[in-house]
Amino acid sequence: MTKREPAEDEFEALLRESARVAEEFDSGEEDSQPELEQRQGLRRVQGFSTELQDVSSAEYRQLQLERVVLVGVWTEGTSQMAENSLAELKALAETAGSEVLEGLIQRRDKPDPSTYIGSGKVEELRKVVVATGADTVICDGELSPSQLRTLEEKVKVKVVDRTALILDIFAQHAKSKEGKAQVELAQMSYMLPRLRGWGGSLSRQVGGRAAGGAGIGGRGPGETKIETDRRRIRDKMSKLKGEIKEMKISRDTKRQERRRHMIPSVAIAGYTNAGKSSLLNSLTNAGVLVENALFATLDPTVRQTRTSDGRIYTLTDTVGFVRHLPHQLIDAFKSTLEEVEDADLIVHVVDGSHPDPFGQIRAVREVIAEIGGSDIPEIIAINKVDVADPAIVMQILRTEKNSYAFSARTGFGMEGLLLAIEKSLPHLMVEIEGTVPYGRGDLISAIHQRGEIITEEYVPEGTAIHARVDAALAKQIREAM
Repeated sequence: MTKREPAEDEFEALLRESARVAEEFDSGEEDSQPELEQRQGLRRVQGFSTELQDVSSAEYRQLQLERVVLVGVWTEGTSQMAENSLAELKALAETAGSEVLEGLIQRRDKPDPSTYIGSGKVEELRKVVVATGADTVICDGELSPSQLRTLEEKVKVKVVDRTALILDIFAQHAKSKEGKAQVELAQMSYMLPRLRGWGGSLSRQVGGRAAGGAGIGGRGPGETKIETDRRRIRDKMSKLKGEIKEMKISRDTKRQERRRHMIPSVAIAGYTNAGKSSLLNSLTNAGVLVENALFATLDPTVRQTRTSDGRIYTLTDTVGFVRHLPHQLIDAFKSTLEEVEDADLIVHVVDGSHPDPFGQIRAVREVIAEIGGSDIPEIIAINKVDVADPAIVMQILRTEKNSYAFSARTGFGMEGLLLAIEKSLPHLMVEIEGTVPYGRGDLISAIHQRGEIITEEYVPEGTAIHARVDAALAKQIREAM
């Protein structure tokens, strides 16, 4: 695939267009970020009072609002990167239906092994919780079972980590039977090592006569209640894995059918809320749900479309990625992510208006590498240029050679992006040239559906055709000639 170097006049055109559209849509100016103060202390991140706008109007899920305080530990990178990470946690919390009251960051070399933030700062966090009336603390990282338990005991309210928050959002958004099973499996994988009782009630021993009403499977030489629960969770996980495996067969059958007909596939991947579903809708009129919320799409949508020269290919909208995507989710969503792994081309959608688009690009590529898609050709599609900083958009264009700027909202750049996708698609391997008798119109129809026509002309003997088709169809055509 030939890589493209954007020309300087394209940059100037992008500047002018971005300025015009930004003025037209009244995008506004970015809020200035506060300077770092008291580096070693627990400090508040400004602007974290929340008004639930789009989230409260979502009709497809029941929201259970919680009042939360966010806590992050800044161990590396710049203060801006630390604040971006907490801002993303804020967006995740809002998507889950929570009201964010405060955001706190502590500068440390590494998280405290006992309480995540420094033990001396836990009391300060407790005071913030009391002052704001929060009922939940969300930590910007994955906490160990002991860290969760200890911090909960100290601050006297529920504590959840980033992984649990993402799993909760996935549970709210899953629609299909397969999606719900995958989310439930991921939640159980996360829950199993963190299962604990309150007041020792789950650690009491049952079994033998003590089992009483525990029933079949709960009686024996002696098994604690928590061990029984763990066993039941493992049994349920085993059952879910079997169900997902059965559902995977249907998806594999459809994918193999596309391969048999040599239909190229394009996977639309990218960070959550980058605009993947909007791009799919723009290209195919798919009618996929588009919402300004994280992880609005969990179930892949496959749509068939044609190139300008008549070739058929498929476009697949996939689940969005995020920094530190829980491994439980990657494992559970393997069958869904296979749509990316088996693609002929990845259209990597990037939110050009995000404060750290390069960080998002790295996070997405890490997940793609983890599922075995590093060698698949990639197009960087920079979305939201109507509200993005033109300098940042041009920086991405210069850094990522095979990149294109567009706006799914205004339609700017869509034509160029579509042309780039078509040029990057693999061509079918078998080239045929000859005359197909008029009595074999079925073959001509198959060529139109599954092949790439170079020339076509009607002659007295039949249809003179020059095309590229898959090997099976080429054999039928040669036999008919």
